[in-house]
Order: sequence, then structure tokens, then C-alpha cells
Amino acid sequence: MTILYDSPIFGPVHSRRLGVSLGVNLMPADGKICSFDCIYCECGLNGDHQTKSKRPTRKEVCEGLTKVLRERHEKGEPLDVITFAGNGEPTGHPDFAGIIDDTIAARDKYFPSAKVSVLSNATMLHKADVFEALKKVDNNIQKLDTVDVAYITKVDRPCSPSYDVKKIIEQLKAYDGKVIIQTIFMRGEGVDNTGEEYIAPWIEALKEIAPEQVMIYTIDRETPTKGLKKAEPAILDKICERITKLNIPCTASY
Repeated sequence: MTILYDSPIFGPVHSRRLGVSLGVNLMPADGKICSFDCIYCECGLNGDHQTKSKRPTRKEVCEGLTKVLRERHEKGEPLDVITFAGNGEPTGHPDFAGIIDDTIAARDKYFPSAKVSVLSNATMLHKADVFEALKKVDNNIQKLDTVDVAYITKVDRPCSPSYDVKKIIEQLKAYDGKVIIQTIFMRGEGVDNTGEEYIAPWIEALKEIAPEQVMIYTIDRETPTKGLKKAEPAILDKICERITKLNIPCTASY
């Protein structure tokens, strides 16, 4: 069963990678809005979850987040991170940059030690306001599942025909290391990015990007496309070892 999240605030959830995480969903609660249509997405395929609602406004996001942060602060409840994720691509919101500013201000007031994280597929980095806003967050987490165009077309399924992974890599390089690369590895019929033909070029791209960290993981929940399987822990561990030898911190989630 796939998942759709409340909007604009959901959780907190216990993230495998980030800790106690309060979610910010900049998409409607009743459907998806995403620039990718990944066959492994826990929220389902875009066509199966078309929304009838509008995105939450900047004001609605700010008020909703401030309310939850204030209540958790008053109750003494812990919080490690505020994470932009939810039902699609958060950086596609037209007021994304302003929402980031509001979030940092609210975080600083109520939970100054909490991190602000954004989980993104890197498709909006060409927009100057998005690019600059992501510089302000603590964890600028950008997806790069592979550099293989055929695999991207089959698995990540970018909605724009102009998507160009080479341009994405150049944009990621422009962060001068203030970026975290997130990559999912999986197996399945006709789908497997755990082979050397995928890993070696991906590692070369990482050398160019020189991120502050790499997060690799595998399927954790039901996927809309059947037959997808987890990458074994031993495979993820070996990939992680290769990354750490480049003096890039790497974590693996199974």
C-alpha cells in the first residue's frame, strides 16, 4: 500500500537517516505533484494520485509549522530535524524560497539545534531562487540514483523531456561541496543498478561533485511497481566502503 502524507505538516516520523523528523509537505494531501514518476515511490505513481486540491500557501505552511513547533517546545518533546519531503517534489512550490526563510526563522525560535533538511530530486536547481534557498538549509539532500540515461528513463522517469543528468551534475558541482547525495539501489526484473557498469560511472560523478556526504539506501516500503527487491546489505556496505575511501562520508540504510 502506497502512502500519501498530510499537508502541510506531518509526523513527526522516525527517519532511518535523519532521526526524529517533522515533515513539511508542500503538495496537497490528496495527491502527488512531482517532476519525477519513480517506479519505487512510496507515494505511488503520479497518474494514480492526481490531486484535486491546490498546494498549501506560504502562509498556511508557516502557520502550521509554527503551531506544531510551539506546541512541541512547550511540551518538551524532542526534534532532530524539519524535513521537506511529502507527496512529490518540494522545490516545485512557487514560494519555496520564502518558505525556507520562514522555516529557518521558526526553527531558530523554538528548536535552534534542529536541522532543516530538503529531500529533492534535483530537477529545480536551474531556478536561481531554489538554488540559493537550498544553500541556506543544513541538509541539502539531492537525488542521483545513477548517471545512466536509460536507467533514469526507466526507473526515475523524469516528466520533462529536457531532463539532462549531465546538467544536473554540473548544478550539483556548483554547491562547492555543500550538498548531500542520496541514491537508492535496488534489484528487480530489468531493474538493477548494483552492477559495476552503474556503480563505477556514478562514483566518477561523485568525485566531480565532491559532496559533504553520500546516503545510500534501498527499498523500505511497498512500491507501486511490483517485483522490485531490496539491494542486499553486503552490496550496500561494499559501495559505502568505496565512497569512504574517497574521503567522502557515506551511510547505508537497509
